[in-house]
Order: sequence, then C-alpha cells, then structure tokens
Amino acid sequence: MLNSSENLQNLIAEFANLPGLGRKSAGRLAYFIANAPKERIDSLISAIKNVRDNIKKCKICWTLSDSDICNICSNENRNKKQIMVVENERDMIAYENVGEYKGVYHVLGGAISPLIGIGPNELKIKELISRLKDDIEEVIIATNSSVEGETTATYLAKIIKPFNIKVTRIASGVPIGSDIENVDEVTLLRAFNGRTEL
Repeated sequence: MLNSSENLQNLIAEFANLPGLGRKSAGRLAYFIANAPKERIDSLISAIKNVRDNIKKCKICWTLSDSDICNICSNENRNKKQIMVVENERDMIAYENVGEYKGVYHVLGGAISPLIGIGPNELKIKELISRLKDDIEEVIIATNSSVEGETTATYLAKIIKPFNIKVTRIASGVPIGSDIENVDEVTLLRAFNGRTEL
C-alpha cells in the first residue's frame, strides 16, 4: 500500500499485527483514524488505555474483570454449585449471550496443545481443582470441538472424577442451517451419538 505518510504506514503496520486483521483491514482502520474527528480518537485512545491499565483477572474464575471478583462470581443469584469450564473469555461471553446458563464459569486460558508447548501446567487447571473442594455438584466442560479442546476435556474429566462430582460435556453436532453433506464425519458422529428422543 503506497502512501506518502510515514505515520500512516506505521499505524497500518501496527494494526496489521493485531489478530484477525490483514493489511487491507489495517489500512481501513488507519484511514478512518486519520480522518475521524479528534474527540472520537481521543475517546478511543482513552478506552484502550483504561483496558490496559485497569483490567485484571477475576481471582475466582480467571475471566477479565474491572475488579478482583467479576460480576458473575459476585452475583448471589448465580448457581455456585455448577461450574462451566471454557477455554477463554470469548467463549464465556458467547454462553452468557445465550442467556440460559445460570451457573458460574472457570476460564482455563487456552487448551492443552503439546505441539505449541501448552500443557496442563500452563492453564488454570490447578485453580479449577482448588474450587472443587467447595460444594460443587456439576462441572460442565465446554471446551471447543477441536483436537486440543477434546484432549483438554478428556484430561479434565479424568482428574475431576475422583471428586465424585458430576462431569458433563456440552453436546455438539450439526450446526443449524447447514447441509449434512458438508458436515465432517466427527461432527456427524457426535450429533448421532448425542441424539435425544423427541
């Protein structure tokens, strides 16, 4: 992308380093910022600085929070006897947006992936185990359906079982609106094995 402004090129390069942004998207953002009103950009800069300076990890579930204990863990109306284990904060937000789950969460911070050097010790598994000493009735494992997610789910189930706590795995299957012919075999098998009576 040819441009006479070195400052603009530097901004494009910085945006292009962000996850999920290619060079074209980075360019669109940079040009937007260059042409936006000063107040709009000052507000954006302030929001970024506030996140960098003020966000911390909840001391219970390890999600991002403005305080030491997040608003879900501190909510007395949540079922503290039910913990849903997710890989990251985005997964937690996805379940929250559905609006049906009323328990609490535990954010692992990723999934077991030996190929890139992520083992159980790199995740918040010890912290999960320490939570199981409370009066927990069920742990719902909601890791992704990837190889890493399945490996993590199997590992967690194995270490939670001795606590005599019910361990469940989220069902996964054919996404709504998709053609069965385009769905992979593992997903079809899981959909078949997880079928329920109508």
